[in-house]
Amino acid sequence: MYGYAGKIGYVNLSTGSVETRQTDEQLVRQFIGGSALACRLVYDLITPQTDPLGPENPLVFMTGPLVGTSAPSSSRYAVCARSPLTGIWGEATSGGSFGPKMKMAGYDGLVITGKAERPTYILVEEGEIKLADATRLWGKDTYETQALIKEVVGDCSVACIGPAGENQVLFAAVMNDHGRAAGRCGLGAVMGSKNLKAVAVKGRKKFPLADPKTFNATTKFILEELKKATALFTQYGTLGYVDLGMYFGDVPAKYFTANVFPVEKVTGQRLREEFQVTFQPCWGCAIACGRKTRLTGKYNLTVDGPEYETAVALGPLCGCFDLATIAYAGHLCNSYGLDTISAGVTIAFAMYLLDNKAVDPEKLGFTISWGDGEGILRLLEQMAKKEGPGALLGLGVKRMAAELGVDSELAAHVKGLEVPMHDPRAFAGMALVYATGPRGACHQRADFYSLDLGVVRQECLGLKPGEDRFSIKGRVKDVVILQNVREVDNALLRCTFASLPLDVTAGLLSLATGTSWTMEELLTVGERSATLKRMLNCKLGVTRSDDRLPRILKQPYREGSNAGVVPEETEHLDEYYTLRGWDRETGRPGQEKLKYLGLDII
Repeated sequence: MYGYAGKIGYVNLSTGSVETRQTDEQLVRQFIGGSALACRLVYDLITPQTDPLGPENPLVFMTGPLVGTSAPSSSRYAVCARSPLTGIWGEATSGGSFGPKMKMAGYDGLVITGKAERPTYILVEEGEIKLADATRLWGKDTYETQALIKEVVGDCSVACIGPAGENQVLFAAVMNDHGRAAGRCGLGAVMGSKNLKAVAVKGRKKFPLADPKTFNATTKFILEELKKATALFTQYGTLGYVDLGMYFGDVPAKYFTANVFPVEKVTGQRLREEFQVTFQPCWGCAIACGRKTRLTGKYNLTVDGPEYETAVALGPLCGCFDLATIAYAGHLCNSYGLDTISAGVTIAFAMYLLDNKAVDPEKLGFTISWGDGEGILRLLEQMAKKEGPGALLGLGVKRMAAELGVDSELAAHVKGLEVPMHDPRAFAGMALVYATGPRGACHQRADFYSLDLGVVRQECLGLKPGEDRFSIKGRVKDVVILQNVREVDNALLRCTFASLPLDVTAGLLSLATGTSWTMEELLTVGERSATLKRMLNCKLGVTRSDDRLPRILKQPYREGSNAGVVPEETEHLDEYYTLRGWDRETGRPGQEKLKYLGLDII
């Protein structure tokens, strides 16, 4: 198989058995790879009775056909399972070198079930899979874990959990390559529930491409153009967006109740002015948006990041504008293995409740006010260890609101997943994206704000910036198309920053695999992926009533460029469902659409 390692490993931690199966050529034609293929492999294994933190919940690590090639920014891997945070389909991706090295170790992916008797890590090395004792690693943070495994294994890449995953905090992350995070949906908690501390991958196996000469010549040309288009990210990292984002009202502050703040304190430029910052690119990436920041003074260490989502969630969203504290808070999340988005939103929720006297400090178990940097750091540690009030915050905002008996409409989540740092009141398409996304509120499936900012270039599909960013009237189809495109990116496992026009992508995939692909065929794969995940979510109880934003995100701002704007996502659900071929009453995919996509036999 061109473009693939050709094998998928099946590991049962309860029995210690390891089985290797050939990557199914028919399935990769239907789903390509990534979370799309992962969902198909485990669809029949997940039922409403599947405990997300039980041994029966399958955990999947998956790569794609462009991973490890010279294609731009194709170094990602996906982690998938039923999410303990949301109870529905959970997926997260991360960059670094883990994805390419898994393929070099001889595998396209791993499907892991069961629960080990004692702490264990999986070693994938030169085409073989072994289980190793991780007892001495249990309790170590993610940086220590990676270093200790490398002392034994040598040059490898490690995806692991920290104390948060071990303690099964519901939004625990999977960390790899120092501070890279597969952060969302709590898949680190799934690893912890299986006594799985880490997966290490090592190998030098070369996987073949159908036409490597033309493929590499094409990617070389593309890379030069990509560098020009992403110069801002190269220079300032993802934090380079924060001042532009605030201009559009896209950067939430004070728990989604403010959109104007002293932005000059938290920009990518300010980071470079105050600290020694170096580039930290993912494997083979020309954009190099990752940062390493040297903190001086009381923290006195070098940290990964901070990236945009981390900096805003632990900064302006919590009323904190001290960059050193924000960067160190992000470091604590990386060390403990916590999703920075969910952690920041949850802490900001506590601040909001206390500030508005919606809950007594005695009932909450602590007090904290806007901008309390030391309080943020303290709560992160308590979350990871499930100590004191950290046990409550570690449940996420949906469960936290229920435990405290406060208005559920104040909890900033969709389907249990905390809302990321792109405001649906700034770009109307994001409201519908959040409401209908397969894992809940997700800015990566799809980034409609990028389309309206002119960053996404998909003229070949008729996508272009709207004349009115506050309305998607007449543009619901664009939401569907961009969601399908992002499902394709996630199947290929390519960073969205390097998302190419779909006709170019089809050409690259054809050169890599030796199988002809067209734009239309890729869009069908994206639609098939989105529909399959919806089928699974419906099986797990999702209905039309879940496709909505909470009231906290529909209260208009009083200032800024989007003052007075109210998201309109529910007004467009009927049209969205019709375009998707889903039933308007239930939100379930219809039989005709399932037959068209070849999913009617599932």
